[in-house]
Amino acid sequence: MNRFIFTCGDINGIGPEIVIKSLNRISQKTSNEFVFICPKNVFLNTAKQIKPNFDYDIKESLSDSNKSNVTILNIGNIRQNLGKPTKLSGKTAYSAIKLSSDLVNSKRADAVVTAPISKAAINLAGKKFHGHTEMYAKWSGAKNFVMMFLSNKLNSALITIHEPIKKVPKLLTTHLIDGKLKVITKTLIFDLGIKTPKIAVLGLNPHAGENGVLGNEEEKIIKPVIKKYKNVFGPFSSDAFFGNKTYLKYDIVVGMYHDQALIPFKLLNFSKGVNYTAGLPIVRTSPDHGTAFDIAGKGIADESSFYEAYKTAQRIVNNRCRK
Repeated sequence: MNRFIFTCGDINGIGPEIVIKSLNRISQKTSNEFVFICPKNVFLNTAKQIKPNFDYDIKESLSDSNKSNVTILNIGNIRQNLGKPTKLSGKTAYSAIKLSSDLVNSKRADAVVTAPISKAAINLAGKKFHGHTEMYAKWSGAKNFVMMFLSNKLNSALITIHEPIKKVPKLLTTHLIDGKLKVITKTLIFDLGIKTPKIAVLGLNPHAGENGVLGNEEEKIIKPVIKKYKNVFGPFSSDAFFGNKTYLKYDIVVGMYHDQALIPFKLLNFSKGVNYTAGLPIVRTSPDHGTAFDIAGKGIADESSFYEAYKTAQRIVNNRCRK
């Protein structure tokens, strides 16, 4: 039996809804234990619309004994303002994330699955983080980590994460790319169970630089790193690589920046993909979509990606136990 933590995400978005919907699909089919970190009133308000088909206990801490395998870990009664990011929703999301990190880092849980947050709300709350990835990396002490996206159709990873486009060329170094490729290779082997992974690397510039005519990052930075690895190939020109479906030949595709890798990934997998923070001592996954403020409170959110994130977390926990 494993214990999984689910966070509420931004309480003004669809987070609480997709967690309850996922627990409806999960909790009766497993002996695993689940801890949903959420304000009590937000859970109860959401439960009026999305009826839980599972038994649950509402607790103030995990020190109490439980009668069911689902615990609602109350972090206060917080006013919702559905459909918009606020300072209060950002503060609440941050509190849930920090508590989940404390629990999983102290070995009181096996994995955490996070509902979507608003970076705008987090910043309104005065927390200077770009996203979940950076928070969990800092709190778990990981220096080298990778934002990775997983699905049955395509796996993707990023060299740089939430960075403005104009900063990306200056951030790329052989040291950075080499470190990321080491994490990616280790993750594919030990977390995902791919014994001999094949990794494709995309170029930064149009046509992968056209031998230096359209940019020299490929020649000076990317190619020297790729040559060090027997299982890494490229750099490929992004448009032809995806247009010709060359990605089908590889276990993962590595992009230099956020949208380069995530546009094709989400075109193929929206509502089915999983975000995984590779390189951490803990296991953390999330859905591949955002807060969907426009449909918050309407009861129509699709929980499929969150459900897949849980299944992926379970698979990684199992694979790590087999090491």
